[in-house]
Amino acid sequence: MASLKALKGRIASVKSTQKITKAMKMVAAAKLRRAQQAAEAGRPYAERMESVMASLAAKVTISPQSPKLLAGTGRDQTHLLVVATSDRGLAGAFNSNIVRAARKKAEDLTREGKQVLFYLVGRKGRAVIQRLYPKQIIHQHDTSAMKYAGFADAQAIAEDLVDRYQTDGIDVVHLFYARFQSALVQEPVGQQIIPVTLPQSDQATSGSSAAIEYEPDEEEILAALLPRNIAVQIFRALLENAASEQGSRMTAMDNATRNAGDMIQRLSIAYNRQRQAAITTELVEIISGAEAL
Repeated sequence: MASLKALKGRIASVKSTQKITKAMKMVAAAKLRRAQQAAEAGRPYAERMESVMASLAAKVTISPQSPKLLAGTGRDQTHLLVVATSDRGLAGAFNSNIVRAARKKAEDLTREGKQVLFYLVGRKGRAVIQRLYPKQIIHQHDTSAMKYAGFADAQAIAEDLVDRYQTDGIDVVHLFYARFQSALVQEPVGQQIIPVTLPQSDQATSGSSAAIEYEPDEEEILAALLPRNIAVQIFRALLENAASEQGSRMTAMDNATRNAGDMIQRLSIAYNRQRQAAITTELVEIISGAEAL
């Protein structure tokens, strides 16, 4: 059984930890509002951009001269998984859920005989993927300098991905991130961003069948829209991740604060019982000594 001094030290230590977790919860709650507003404001444009590109892909005549970002390489062998996580921990299962979704996709592709490569955005996903796929990580994009997710950062990642897609023999690119729903729920999402995915057959038939006229010309417009769509989707992922991280951290720190309170209560009860037992023992010794005299 621990001594009174040890119990007192543990109580003081848990109280200090509780103050830290409570402060982290308050900071995460303050950051969550701004991050949530940014994520919700960015969704309509990103979703509309994605639907427009899918509609164009369904109506454009694919030819050998078509952009690779639209038509693809004609193969389906090498897949690049872009795993977007955070640079900081203490955010509950936020990072592990994203990595788990990417791992499941990688395992499915490997079973099909495909080659899988990883492009990491953020540091927290590296440990697990490095252990399981040590030779398949082609790049890690450092986001530690980003105070807030910016479109310029998304553009830099998109340009790097496009360069690698066109030169490194990559056939398909998938993006993994966490879609923010609430402070309690962050849903891991995986979507194909290169080449543009065609809409489902029912969606394609329900859409407009009007002819599309391009000005100045189809090639020039697609050359501008396709890379921008990739940057927009990555920007959405960064915004969603920022909100999801703060929501998950706020929930995790709230649970940690409550657990610390429960531990303090249990340790205090043990401390009081042991102190009472020590006092009782001393009284018995004093009374026994007095009777012996």
